[in-house]
Amino acid sequence: MGISQYLKEIGRGKQGARALSREQAADLFGQLLDGQVSDLEVGAFCIAMRVKGETPEEMCGFLDATDARLRKVKSASGKPVVVLPSYNGARRLPVLTPLLAGLVARRGLPVLIHGTATESSRVFVRDVLQALDVQASETPPVLADGQVAFVPTEVLCPGLKRLLDARRVIGLRNSAHSLVKLMNPCEGPAVIVSSYTHPEYAVSMAAVFERMHATALLLRGTEGEVVADARRLPQMDGFVRGERLTLQEGRKGSLAQLPDLPAAVDPDTTAAYIRDVLSGRKPTPDSLALQVEHILHLSTA
Repeated sequence: MGISQYLKEIGRGKQGARALSREQAADLFGQLLDGQVSDLEVGAFCIAMRVKGETPEEMCGFLDATDARLRKVKSASGKPVVVLPSYNGARRLPVLTPLLAGLVARRGLPVLIHGTATESSRVFVRDVLQALDVQASETPPVLADGQVAFVPTEVLCPGLKRLLDARRVIGLRNSAHSLVKLMNPCEGPAVIVSSYTHPEYAVSMAAVFERMHATALLLRGTEGEVVADARRLPQMDGFVRGERLTLQEGRKGSLAQLPDLPAAVDPDTTAAYIRDVLSGRKPTPDSLALQVEHILHLSTA
């Protein structure tokens, strides 16, 4: 079906819009990823879905279409790859996603960070990784145990990068910004680490992981990043092939002992802090240490 027919269904406003089936959603999103539609139609899709909101079935369809077009990362040993999407970056707090990656990797698991800059006013993971001498991969790698790789979104799926970049023109997030936190870009087993910013997203994201039979860790992250807030202990929920289990009960408020986080969020300062923690010169924040243990538990489940 042409995209105009789908737009008639999803573009009737919050009350009048109709949900698509998983198969219809896959067909629609596939056309978007393949560049078969005009810029005007891309904008219409972004606005319509922003107003209507994606159902779990629609998001599963979007993921189906994306999976069919991904250039996938592999694990050399067959161990599960720990997947860390990074699309929000740092605003007030340092982006510690590379620290989480390093803590997991030194326990022997391959780690994939994927992402792209989605706005101009934040410090993104690529900047911090460059300060740590980790360069972006130009092709999907085969990951060794204990290796951390950063793969830009456009290497995995150019069409997905185009959808993410629509934000710079439209000024609003679209379905792709939610999808990248849910997708598995690996061939073989993976543990997807995902985060939400508002409680209602926790419900919808959990429903998607259940339907996709994913193995994943879901928590409220730090300014949209998938790393646990070093100042708090958030609830962490796990999914093993779609079966949900509570791994960590959250605590309200800040921790009694706060970590010595850097005041600045620039790449060099953040990289220096990460090196200090990984070398043992500074302690690992408690919430990150717990997050690592839960990831390891899911990798063996």
